[in-house]
Amino acid sequence: MRTKAPLTRIIGAANVVVVTVAIIGLILLPSAGPQPATTAAKKSEQPAAPGEQARPQATGEPPGVVATPEFARQVKANELGLVPILMYHRILPKRLASIDRTPAQLRKELETLARQGYVPVTAREYATGQIGIPAGKSPVVLTFDDGHSSHFALDAAGNPKPDTAVGVIMDVARRHPGFRPVATMWVNHYPFGLRDRKAQTAAVRWLLDHGFEVANHTWGHPNLRWLKTKKVREQIVRLERMLAKLGAGPAKTLALPYGVPPRSRKAALKGSWDGTRYDFAGVFLAGAEPSLSPYAKKFDRGAIQRIQSNGKQGECRKWCSQYWLEWLRKHPGERYVSDGDPERISIPGKLRGNIDPKRRPQVNAY
Repeated sequence: MRTKAPLTRIIGAANVVVVTVAIIGLILLPSAGPQPATTAAKKSEQPAAPGEQARPQATGEPPGVVATPEFARQVKANELGLVPILMYHRILPKRLASIDRTPAQLRKELETLARQGYVPVTAREYATGQIGIPAGKSPVVLTFDDGHSSHFALDAAGNPKPDTAVGVIMDVARRHPGFRPVATMWVNHYPFGLRDRKAQTAAVRWLLDHGFEVANHTWGHPNLRWLKTKKVREQIVRLERMLAKLGAGPAKTLALPYGVPPRSRKAALKGSWDGTRYDFAGVFLAGAEPSLSPYAKKFDRGAIQRIQSNGKQGECRKWCSQYWLEWLRKHPGERYVSDGDPERISIPGKLRGNIDPKRRPQVNAY
């Protein structure tokens, strides 16, 4: 495991980079592994047939493995490894700001992830430790901020438009069976650019029915550091109430606007306003490296790292997705690798001391 800089320094540097990029963007606006035996009590996962619509595995559904130390060693399981949580903003035919991505760039990145053995899980599943993916595979979390219209829209036939983020995700999943088509959509008060409540409800319902997560990015996307604690809570609760009306609440995850925590970090994680309470399993920053396993002793659910999707240019030379996915490919021992058993946490024996004490009864060390 590489030596990591203190969390406060990493967060500070990451947020400076991302906030600067966001401000510039506003100005510019006009492989299958070894197969273990299954038990009678756990059914094997059934992969989609070629050309068949890939369907997300239900949250918490076991892939059908009972991991032993021998099997964990065989698949090189390391469920204390690093997890890439990728951050996307607008998906546009032509980029207008450095944080935008084109549909072709998104597709290329997702296909790279599929070829390298990654399986998407939602931010909620990651933060709560419900990472039910096949043995030998690695989780990746795809996150989309701001609820932009380029993230999701339906065509006349009721299918996702092909060049939206969801359309690209679903198509990549069809072409790569086993690449679970899910992501987390963090929205503000006009999700996906929709102002009509009926249209908002239909969009959210489609996403939830297909395994996606729709969660909290605050009501008006303010910099929370500038607000008093009461106003921070109001921003969160107003969005929570909208999500409840749309059938997506209560949210279990929050993405901080600009990646900036409020002066009281606790106010982002849990609290109440006007009689409505919230309590998030995870609060996510805006950068800038892979995140710790949710089973790690040092995992901080109030300050979860993400990686901006981008190439290796300018400020992204060592902060964004191309750099980190290459780094994880070159350092496979640092990457989270699943044992396929949702009831056990398989790790090399030398990592026993890094486990969250509450998780120790689940440890399967080898």
